[in-house]
Order: sequence, then C-alpha cells, then structure tokens
Amino acid sequence: MQATGTCEEGIMERFELLVNGTRHTVEVPPDMPLLWVLRDVLGLKGTKFGCGKALCGACTVHLNGAPVRSCVLPVSAVAGQPITTIEGLDPAGNHPLQRAWRELNVPQCGYCQAGQLMTAAALLQQHPDPTDEEIVAAMAGNLCRCGTYLRIRQAIRRAAELMRQEGLR
Repeated sequence: MQATGTCEEGIMERFELLVNGTRHTVEVPPDMPLLWVLRDVLGLKGTKFGCGKALCGACTVHLNGAPVRSCVLPVSAVAGQPITTIEGLDPAGNHPLQRAWRELNVPQCGYCQAGQLMTAAALLQQHPDPTDEEIVAAMAGNLCRCGTYLRIRQAIRRAAELMRQEGLR
C-alpha cells in the first residue's frame, strides 16, 4: 500500500475492502483494527467492542467465511478479502439463525449477540447438523454476561432444523 498522508495515529494508507458484498475504499492507519474501520469509518454499528483482546467474541465477523475477532485484526491484513458483518448475514434479519434467536428469545441485553450469531453461522457452514459438543466447542470463546448459553445452543439446533426444512444446506 502506498502512504497517502499522516494523522495523529501515524501514516495513513488507502485500503480496498469488500464488506457485505460492497467495495469500499478507506484511508486509515494500517494498524487500525478492522472493528474500528467497520464501526467508525463505514458506519456498520452491529459489530460490538467487548474486550479489545479477542477474548469475548463480541466483535466476531467473517473473513473469507471464517469467524475472526475484528478488535485485534489490523485492516492491513484483510484488504481485498470478503468480510461479512452481522448486517450482511441477512440484511432483512431473516437468516435462520436470526429467526431462531427471536423465536427462542435468546438475547437479554443483546450486546454479545452479533458475535454469537456470526460464530454460530460459521459453525453451521462447517457442520450443518452440529452435535451439542460441536456447538459448545465452537461457541466456547463467545462470552455472554447474561448467561443465555442454553438458549444459544437451542437456537443453533433450531436454526439447523430450519435450514434443513428450507433446503439451505
């Protein structure tokens, strides 16, 4: 990348990002976490800041279809790769996981839910009919202060059922 200017944070660079199927050009420091590019530069507020250390999962997005923690991932590492945020999972909010989440009243405060949903979506891509053990293992790094873990597991099983019924796998 070619430097295009400076700011208090340092050298600014131009990056081409593919977020939720739309190309964006951003001019930011290369070490700026993807989370802040998504929230503060692109205005996609669904991805949340939790711990800033990749421990809680609130900032989970997909990079090339795999769940990643955007709070520690520098924008320079993701240029040109497809990124999906909670806004891109299903813009209308009708992904089977989102429907199952609502049906089973999973969220309480809701703060962690975007990261939970993105991690669960990646799990269902890899394992369309996951066992409880696979669900627990996949979701282990996503923390929920409200403790809705049992409902999260039920919603993932329900989403897998909906996907089967709708021929989505």
